[in-house]
Parts: sequence; C-alpha cells; structure tokens
Amino acid sequence: MTEVLLVITTLPDQASANALAARLVEEHLAACVNILAPCGSVYRWQGVVETVSEIPLLIKTSRAGYPALEAAVRALHPYEIPELIALPVTHGLAAYLDWVAASVTIPNPPPAIA
Repeated sequence: MTEVLLVITTLPDQASANALAARLVEEHLAACVNILAPCGSVYRWQGVVETVSEIPLLIKTSRAGYPALEAAVRALHPYEIPELIALPVTHGLAAYLDWVAASVTIPNPPPAIA
C-alpha cells in the first residue's frame, strides 16, 4: 500500500484557496482537497504579531507525490513562506487510501507551474 499524506496549508482568501485546490487536483498532485471555513490565525511575522482570517486546506496526496505538490504550492501560493505541513496517514479505510494513491500521478519531470 502506498503511503498517504495529509497536507495542511492556509490561504488568505476564498478565491486563492479555490484556485490552488482546483489546480492541485487537475494536475493529479492531490486526490482531494477539502476547503474549510475561514479561521482566525495569530502568528509572528518579521517581528510583528499578526491576526488574520485564513482559509485552511486539507490536501490528500501520496508520499511519492509530495515533492511535486510542494513545488506547485510554493509556485502558486501568494505567501512568501506558506504553511505547508505533511502528516502521515497511519490508518484509514483501505479502499479510500488506495483511491488516493491511484489518483496521484508522480510527474517525470515535474510539471512547469506558472
């Protein structure tokens, strides 16, 4: 069984969240992306404490597909340093995890993201 990852990121608005989610699925870099309700985030950036509203994304991909997914997020994300955290999925419905693995294509070479 292919190792599945749950990848978390946040976007500044609904439009950029929708665009990134669609692009990741269209490019076969993710099997599914859940776009969650806006949440409040508090963080320190360049010495200043920021409080903003963000849109969280839950991205399902494979370990093998992660490098291409990371490259796409870095290229398409509006933040200079986007949150990008990958968690291994250790348990789950086998049929779902197989579907995730089958839905992610490992590009060779990686796609040119513009």
